[in-house]
Amino acid sequence: MGTVLITGANRGLGLEMAKQYSNNGWDVMATARAPEKAEELNAIGNVQVMALDAADETSIAQFAAEIGDQPIDLFINNAGIYGPMDLDRSGWLDLFAVNVVAPVQLATALKDNVARSKDKKMMVLSSQVGSIAENDTGSMMYYRSSKAAVNQAWKSLALQWKDDGLTLAMLHPDWVKTDMGGPQAPLSPQESVSGMRQVIDGLNHDQTGTFHNYDGQSIPW
Repeated sequence: MGTVLITGANRGLGLEMAKQYSNNGWDVMATARAPEKAEELNAIGNVQVMALDAADETSIAQFAAEIGDQPIDLFINNAGIYGPMDLDRSGWLDLFAVNVVAPVQLATALKDNVARSKDKKMMVLSSQVGSIAENDTGSMMYYRSSKAAVNQAWKSLALQWKDDGLTLAMLHPDWVKTDMGGPQAPLSPQESVSGMRQVIDGLNHDQTGTFHNYDGQSIPW
């Protein structure tokens, strides 16, 4: 086991990740915008809860400084938002700031920490709706565009850092019963996270830059 860093861990999939990795003996670093209010996250054993607002560049810099040179075996960028339903320039830009720019900034800031570890893995929670090949409805244009963009950015990082030994991949958690997914979703957080953990465990360096469903199936671009 090693150290895992999970962003946006105060609820939903991030919270379930913190629970499962902690229960499996990992040292867990988990972020929330307001750590003092993340009661369920704070109640998990073996979890260091840290402050991070992915929409705030200053918060990202302070967070990276607080971590220092600590090795991180696995970085999971889980934090994300759904964004506007209708055309809203400001909301669309905010969506890209959180879903695209922040993951890249964090990955860049934490690159040396991950490179210093044993596992050297970085994951970003994307979505199947980010696949251009599978867009057959035209719905959710703003959210879709942010996930397509983060896929492209993460793929670029994977290629840039391949010679450094880092393995990066994009993960689709599927439709999950969370605040974002809603109660009608067919999959529980426990099932989704358990599947993604198996995918992460099985990834090797030759698969850097790839896009996977929670059950291990590859997703087309």
